[in-house]
Amino acid sequence: MMDLKGKDAIVTGASRGIGKSVAMKLAECGANVMIAARGVEALNDAVKEIQKNAKGKIIGLPTDTAKLDDLQKLYLTTMKEFGGIDILVNNAGISSQYPFEKQPIEDIENLVMVNYLGYVRLIRLVINHMIEKKSGAIINMVSGSTLCDPVPRTFVTYSSIKVGLRAFLKGLFWEMRDHGIKITSILPGVVDTDLTGKLANITQEQSERLMSSQTVVDMVMFALSMPANACPLELAVINQQTPWTKPIIDYQQKQAK
Repeated sequence: MMDLKGKDAIVTGASRGIGKSVAMKLAECGANVMIAARGVEALNDAVKEIQKNAKGKIIGLPTDTAKLDDLQKLYLTTMKEFGGIDILVNNAGISSQYPFEKQPIEDIENLVMVNYLGYVRLIRLVINHMIEKKSGAIINMVSGSTLCDPVPRTFVTYSSIKVGLRAFLKGLFWEMRDHGIKITSILPGVVDTDLTGKLANITQEQSERLMSSQTVVDMVMFALSMPANACPLELAVINQQTPWTKPIIDYQQKQAK
């Protein structure tokens, strides 16, 4: 098991799913972990569960990554409690799957605020601390759908925003490497999380195609395992036999949940 004793980490969207699994693994490896999520009850439950096998300090902070004030509080609280930030895992995200003409207009703004600005703003808050100490790892959950051209139907807005995020992170990789900071994008396929578990009409065949959160955790840990002079720019882990042009989670299934 990787030794992260003495390392300080932030994981957003960490009350369930991928974020919770990542936070749990970092804690088991000895890192101090600040976990952030919007839902207070789910966040508190996650803290209790992660603490069972944690070898470091675990703190939960209610955070809406769409709000700059919340992100500033997350950064300042982490610095106060841990004294530094070595690892940032940007995982918080929301989905809105509709044919574009049916997509609620407010969803478009929410997608931008959480799935793009939430990442960019938090990175901007922590980056100067990492530049000062000449080290740090920033790992970002993007989307395997960004590998498709054109992006998948009914995910046009979601995926195009993720395409923009992916472009930003590629550029940031080149800017930050001379400062000793690693920028890595994870491009996962469809993962078995609360969203897919609540779909009413998903078939057993479709369910078997879903990846577990642990598969994505393995990608995060691989990125962190690299020597100081190497950094994976992007890691894509995609479901076998899943055609993105006809997503296994279709619009009609989403509406049935």
